[in-house]
Amino acid sequence: MVQDKPLRTSWQRKVKERQERKLAKDFARHLEEEKERRRQTHVFPLCTQEKKQRRAENLKRRLENERKAEIVQVASLSLGSRGDSSLITALPSHPQIRNPAKLKRAKKKQLRSIEKRDTLALLQQPPRQAAKV
Repeated sequence: MVQDKPLRTSWQRKVKERQERKLAKDFARHLEEEKERRRQTHVFPLCTQEKKQRRAENLKRRLENERKAEIVQVASLSLGSRGDSSLITALPSHPQIRNPAKLKRAKKKQLRSIEKRDTLALLQQPPRQAAKV
């Protein structure tokens, strides 16, 4: 006679299955930790955390250098109802702003290239002298 699977499993069987699953998970976790430890100590001269840190520093340095290389222009703009003026710098790929009042009529695409920045350091720098060729 073939026995069918019962509708309910016994409590001892549930506990046994739960314990087997726990042992399997612990063993898998142990293997992963062992693999990670071996990989960090033997295979790679620089661990991944050092690489991530170096990459972040390089990206930060690159961004700072790009900012230093930009040619910017300071334009003060009064914003109508508020009555305050803010300093705005334009990126070098666009023409210079001669009349800041025209910024109100500018298209969205043009306005995306304009950024607000802290221009105090820029204003305090002595003007650059043109290179002689």
